[in-house]
Amino acid sequence: MKPPWLKIPLRMDFHYTQVKKTLIEEKVATVCVEARCPNRLNCWSKSGMTFMILGTICTRKCKFCAVNSGNPKQKIDFAEAERIIRVIKKLGLNQVIITSVTRDDLADGGAGHFAYVISEVRKTFFSDVKIEVLVPDFQGDLKAIRSVLDAGPDIFAHNIETVKRLTPLIRDPRAQYQRSLKILEFAAQTNPQIDIKSGFMIGLGETEEEIKETIRDLKNAGVKILTIGQYLRPAPNLVPVSKYYPPEKFQEYQDFAFKEGFKHVRAGPLIRSSYII
Repeated sequence: MKPPWLKIPLRMDFHYTQVKKTLIEEKVATVCVEARCPNRLNCWSKSGMTFMILGTICTRKCKFCAVNSGNPKQKIDFAEAERIIRVIKKLGLNQVIITSVTRDDLADGGAGHFAYVISEVRKTFFSDVKIEVLVPDFQGDLKAIRSVLDAGPDIFAHNIETVKRLTPLIRDPRAQYQRSLKILEFAAQTNPQIDIKSGFMIGLGETEEEIKETIRDLKNAGVKILTIGQYLRPAPNLVPVSKYYPPEKFQEYQDFAFKEGFKHVRAGPLIRSSYII
């Protein structure tokens, strides 16, 4: 049973209705829907969402994620950028978050399409819309990472997801803890003007020291923005929650991360893994 601090009032207000209607009209995918995010109502009521590009079929199968897994057969919808731009205009957004499924079926992992979408949004809105991208690991292809960085996002994010010991148990076997750190380190060194961000979940069986070790590893990789959230199982067939952390523990980890030198830290039971500071 979920503890009381995870129970929030559901608000299907005007903003929520507008976001839902607009996304359906424009046929724009979001991680909020595809990953069955339990915090979707709260975010949409504040006009917050995370766009999902490169389709809705992931080539990997992580044990914490509800996104459909399969073979996208190298398909890319190049009209996604145009539809996202229309959503931004209709909802009057001044910041956007763009993520994607993992596309191991594509030679560059979809990095070129990421760069294209960023460029199209930037070309339309200039600096009036702040852009955060949350990218997959592109199989460790640093050339692909550079192409996304060169497109000029304001924030470049790649989530470490969980602690080192649990990575092979929770993430898809093709994901690697050290590879994720290397991607973040490369991004931080390649373009110091862009804020580098990462996040991970707790409640999957990690220890206190492993949480702190992950925080230190991310800081050493050059990450400036950190999020720590409670894992909430989005579907019955996925890994169960091992522990619900109370708000005071999140505050403790947030304080620890600030002491380690992070620029921004958000830790809490119901925060989104991706958001713009």
